[in-house]
Amino acid sequence: MKIGKLAGKAKDMVDKRGGADSLKGDAQELKEIAAGKGSLKEKARAAGQALKQPGAEEHPADPAQPQAPPAGGGAAPPEQG
Repeated sequence: MKIGKLAGKAKDMVDKRGGADSLKGDAQELKEIAAGKGSLKEKARAAGQALKQPGAEEHPADPAQPQAPPAGGGAAPPEQG
């Protein structure tokens, strides 16, 4: 693969994610996740979620804190007995 073609693909990917400013924001968000509290597994999960939303302005919750399930779903029925 030629360097020019590779550079073009890289530029297309950056543009697809929202441009250079968005890419810088994503990098900052990943840096904060890496420096935050939580296990490596929790940090990896938070980083994956952050990358799924390019240029998102909101920072994900602390990776050490479990996320609440969506309303009406995921809750176990009460135990009987």
